[in-house]
Amino acid sequence: MKELTGMHHVTAITSSAEKNYEFFTYVLGMRLVKKTVNQDDIKTYHLFFADDKGSAGTDMTFFDFPGIPKGQHGTNEIAKTSFRVPDNKALDYWVGRFERLNVKHHGIKERFGKKRLAFTDFDDQQYELVSDETNEGVAAGTPWQNGPVPLEYAITGLGPIYVRVDNVSQFKEMLEKVLMFREIDQDGAFHLFETGEGGNGAQIIVEYNVILPPARQGYGTVHHAALRVDDRPALEEWIGRLDQFGFQHSGYVDRHFFKSLYTRVAPQILFEFATDGPGFMGDEPYETLGEKLSLPPMLESQREEIEKMVRPIDTVRSTKDMTKE
Repeated sequence: MKELTGMHHVTAITSSAEKNYEFFTYVLGMRLVKKTVNQDDIKTYHLFFADDKGSAGTDMTFFDFPGIPKGQHGTNEIAKTSFRVPDNKALDYWVGRFERLNVKHHGIKERFGKKRLAFTDFDDQQYELVSDETNEGVAAGTPWQNGPVPLEYAITGLGPIYVRVDNVSQFKEMLEKVLMFREIDQDGAFHLFETGEGGNGAQIIVEYNVILPPARQGYGTVHHAALRVDDRPALEEWIGRLDQFGFQHSGYVDRHFFKSLYTRVAPQILFEFATDGPGFMGDEPYETLGEKLSLPPMLESQREEIEKMVRPIDTVRSTKDMTKE
């Protein structure tokens, strides 16, 4: 059976779709490639930020559930999302950018031989930039060509996700025996696992922690993380494998932009398996990607109702001049 090929996307919860759009577009310089709604809760926006081409393995997405309380970070959660940048020099650029734009960060540090820069947004969502300078493995994406960040410093995709657990042996067994990850390094309480070609685009960092209280999901926390599979036949194989190990799961789900499968791999930790295609480029022109409300075919008949429920958000960028620093 073929291994998982890396990270596909991370989905988190925001208190404000508007602030979230501003932060990812004008601070992080990631491209909004799809403005749609949560297919299971159509009154809720679902925003997808990715590389220039909306490539699998580069996108972070957000729900803005109305009225949801603030989450609490702790154990048994997907604790942090990281993004790849080309090299160590890029991290120096981002320190200066964060200082200028008043983004809270924790300075450049090193773990597992990679330079890293941790930071947070307005919701206390936890992020990290990781340098690809010494990286090998899954190829990076394409930086947003018309974004505000110089291309030589721009974000090129997802790096490792951080998972914090209070039972590391159980989680390790699940990763290795069920998901076929392999542990390649350890640094104190942190364990580094990878799959497929490996490298920053195919890694999970697991932190063992019995001090913090259990996490509570809400805005400012991650909802789920998705792992890459090539296509539907590969997805069907994973359905069979989860059945073999007795995991409860969603079965096959058609999300239009990709095909999916969901399973809870540990308390409060939801993983999705998602195909690389069809992707985000099929229903909108490249030049205006993400500027209009995009609905999958099964929701198109409800467009009038949906547009009344979700407030308008101005995401037009094609008419604006984004001067690079």
